Amino acid sequence: MKLLFITANRIGDAVLSTGILGSLTEQYPSAETTVVVGPAAASLFRAAPSVKNLLIVEKQPLGMHWGHVWRACAGTRWDIVVDLRRSIIAWTVWASRRCIIPKPTRSIHRVRLLAETIGLPENPPTPRLWTSERDDARAATFIPDGPPVLALAPAANWRGKQWDIRKFSQLAGRLTAKDGILPAARIAVFAAALERAQTEELFRAFPEKRIIDLVGKTDLTEVAACLQRCDFFVGNDSGLAHMAVATGTPTLSLFGPSRPELYAPWGENAAWVRTPESFDELTGIPGYDHRTTGSLMDGLTVDAAEAAACSLWRRTQTAAA
Repeated sequence: MKLLFITANRIGDAVLSTGILGSLTEQYPSAETTVVVGPAAASLFRAAPSVKNLLIVEKQPLGMHWGHVWRACAGTRWDIVVDLRRSIIAWTVWASRRCIIPKPTRSIHRVRLLAETIGLPENPPTPRLWTSERDDARAATFIPDGPPVLALAPAANWRGKQWDIRKFSQLAGRLTAKDGILPAARIAVFAAALERAQTEELFRAFPEKRIIDLVGKTDLTEVAACLQRCDFFVGNDSGLAHMAVATGTPTLSLFGPSRPELYAPWGENAAWVRTPESFDELTGIPGYDHRTTGSLMDGLTVDAAEAAACSLWRRTQTAAA
């Protein structure tokens, strides 16, 4: 049984696709899977069961990268091809069954759209992440046993989605105060190495012994293993938020100029809070350009984020009881 799984370049979209890969793996436990993925998200699939080959594709002008994919895949007789990119590959390699993501014709969450690809729109598989024993051991060195851990992801892939770092600091202070949901918790800071400047305020705001610096120090599967060791996560709309809830960690996502109804992290332990301004109000201003805008998250107050965090915490604690 050979499965070709063509997934996204972006981390968040790739995480959302893991539910259907996991579902197919469970349905066909003997499958030998090749995953076609961009370099940023590739390590997410390193420890996935049944994955025998990672075909890492660097995007090239005029879609030339698909020629590389075709040459690598055309000589195999595939039992199932799952194409979440609507590429030419699914139609030009030999396949007994072709599952191609449909074009969205209505407002539908990405997880449901992905599930339509394999015929499960009403019962979409929940995204999941896989880690190895090595990843888990590494995570234990970064986050050793001890007091609870609040995970923060204060960066974003563009400035408009980034909540003020001072508000992150204030929120963390409240959530880890004596009367907070995680009294005296350690604070783990997650970001890519090039995003360190966006996180510095947090390192100044708390005693060094309470901070766990994970900025640029881990790959994605190690990040997943670290997130599994955290008790609560707060972050901007980003791939890290999707990763956090996929590990089972209670996850609060902060939204402004993006659409939670389409892209909020998916799972029982997920919640989101947004600015009082709608997506259309934030992005419909004259001259709006996501590449040059400043933060559009200023309307989201610390009070609102704290209330959402406490509500999610109560819900997850009740469910676990």
